[in-house]
Amino acid sequence: MDKRLLDILCCPESKQPVSLLAGRQLDTLNQGLAAGSLKLVDGSPASGPLKAALITADAQRVYRIEDGIPVMLVDQAIDVRGLDGLR
Repeated sequence: MDKRLLDILCCPESKQPVSLLAGRQLDTLNQGLAAGSLKLVDGSPASGPLKAALITADAQRVYRIEDGIPVMLVDQAIDVRGLDGLR
């Protein structure tokens, strides 16, 4: 992902900066998705696996990246509160 784009992106709801999930963090997220323990902010089940994603500074929400394009829609964010290993 282009660093200039990453520098200007933020969570559309909380306005917190986002950062690219690192390898181990992405593995942890994908394990949670595979287990079916994660939901989208709108309450629907989250699916995966993801190849890339952005996480908010407080590690509360993850935004997927599809075909190199961040999906910065609040209701499509993955609620990751309580998922250890993302900080």
